[in-house]
Amino acid sequence: MKHLLKTLKLILATSVFATFFCLPAVAQEAIKIGLVAPMSGTFALYGQGFYHSMQAYMANYGDTVAGKKVEIIVRDNTTNTPENAKRLAQELVTRERVDFLAGFALSPDALSVASLSTQAKRPTIVMLAAASGLTAKSPYLTRVSYSNTQTSVTMAKWAYKNGLRKVYTVVSDYAPGIDCEVAFQKAFTSLGGKIIGNSRMPLANLDYAPYVQRLKESGADAAFLFVPSGDPMVSFMKNFVERGLPQTGMKLLTTTDLAEEYIKPMGDTAVHITNAIQYYDTLDNEENAKYKAAYLKIAGKNPGAIALGGYDGMAVIYEVARKLDGKLDPEKVMATMKGIKIKSPRGDLTIDPETRDAVANMYVAKIEKRGNQYVPVVIDTFTNVKEGQ
Repeated sequence: MKHLLKTLKLILATSVFATFFCLPAVAQEAIKIGLVAPMSGTFALYGQGFYHSMQAYMANYGDTVAGKKVEIIVRDNTTNTPENAKRLAQELVTRERVDFLAGFALSPDALSVASLSTQAKRPTIVMLAAASGLTAKSPYLTRVSYSNTQTSVTMAKWAYKNGLRKVYTVVSDYAPGIDCEVAFQKAFTSLGGKIIGNSRMPLANLDYAPYVQRLKESGADAAFLFVPSGDPMVSFMKNFVERGLPQTGMKLLTTTDLAEEYIKPMGDTAVHITNAIQYYDTLDNEENAKYKAAYLKIAGKNPGAIALGGYDGMAVIYEVARKLDGKLDPEKVMATMKGIKIKSPRGDLTIDPETRDAVANMYVAKIEKRGNQYVPVVIDTFTNVKEGQ
């Protein structure tokens, strides 16, 4: 009998929790956005960039939409672990009753929240995490940044278009690095290029000298590199120059954020980079001018490709809220997001109606030194690039 009572209590508790957890967002006067991102620690610049960009959007377009106040509730994933990201997201759903989850700097964080988004029926805006196929993990995920496939395939197409035929790939040995390696290799070889070697480097290791030496001895026309923005790029570039690879004529192809805060620590080594990504602060359009002005006032510096996700994520949320007159039923929100088009600092951004991934221009740029600054200058544009193309 005791066993039966215990079983009944467990079933009741589980069903009550499931019923509560699957409740739709409560009708409320505010539109609540729960931001989960590293605001401190190793990747603090990522989360801070999201938040500053969200604030910049509100500075430009107001803190109300469809008659409702917009509220951002921040949770710091300081440990930068998937487990913590999921715990924080669950807290935002169950305690704060947010209408949207947002942020997610690294792909494991976004992947950890996919099942939660599905169970809670909570629309989730991925502002960076670039793993290929990410949005397929939940019907409630929409990505406003880019995928590793989009950047890497763009770089492969540019390389072949510009006469490069032999490439050596070198990437950090974790999911995003492998994503980039596979996408670049597949695209480059399909065009007729040849991959003459590859290296995968431990993520925590910043001693790249052995890998750069191997690269130097390969006889490649170019190297395709993916390491995280920040210290890894600074360290690799130092080794690349110290071992004399620029003098061999070898090109360096990357897919990284070239925000002011990431270029500056590289110093003169930055001028050897050719890069493909969705945004540079040097893009010449009206929306970018507005974005940069607001961001500079808030953050004291120019934004970059990582930070942009916060601005574009807010633009999507505002547009959905307007179209639904502030009535944010989760199913209607997700249906409205499909195919939605916004004006972004990168140019027009469309959410693919099938994949809920970003469709937008990808830009290839070289770094030039102008006075005491290092500036990304766009040298080619690939229009309306889709995930998987």
